[in-house]
Amino acid sequence: MVQKTFERQLLGEVGIDLCFACHGIWFDEFESVQITPGGIIELFKLIHQHRDDQRLPVNAVLDCPRCHERLLHGLDLAKGGRFNYHRCLQKHGRFTTFAQFMIEKGFVRQLTASEINELRKKVGVVRCTSCGAPIDIRQDNACGHCRSPIAILDPEAVEQALASYQQAEVKRTAPPDVEMLADAILMTEKDRLRRQREKKANTVDSLDIGDLLVSGVELAWKYFRSSN
Repeated sequence: MVQKTFERQLLGEVGIDLCFACHGIWFDEFESVQITPGGIIELFKLIHQHRDDQRLPVNAVLDCPRCHERLLHGLDLAKGGRFNYHRCLQKHGRFTTFAQFMIEKGFVRQLTASEINELRKKVGVVRCTSCGAPIDIRQDNACGHCRSPIAILDPEAVEQALASYQQAEVKRTAPPDVEMLADAILMTEKDRLRRQREKKANTVDSLDIGDLLVSGVELAWKYFRSSN
């Protein structure tokens, strides 16, 4: 594997281990959710650059690169559909393929039942997008080797995902809106003063008049200074 660095959500960088021969990614714990939207776009571009590299089948049994214990196969659900991975029981991280990562992040969508039925009429066997094993779609809806569902790289899904991550990255890196910040501060201060007056009113009824007098004196003082 080779390690590539991407920007982390808060501070610093995330080091992701990639294997272009087996189209695999190793994420240390929580790394997959720590990458910034811009980092996800960069990782997608990198995966796309190596889309035609020779792909080797993923081993049936995978071991954790940290503790060398056997990884446990797991399934999860994302917007693009179900995706699978292999995780370390000691919480060292998880292994996933390029295709499954792209399903997780919305770049790839799974075929619907009607689309698979239509494909069955024209094609008998397809290659699994995750491990490269053959899938006889006349009999199976998922890869018999790694259990990955049949998925496609949908141009519309890619366009929508890229636009979404681009907007999120712009929002993340945009400077703060000074006017909105000032409005928020003023609203907070007004609310604080209102609660303070309500609290005082429960003890001394005349304090409301005192607040008005103090405000009036302060306003007059500011006017006096500006006129001088």
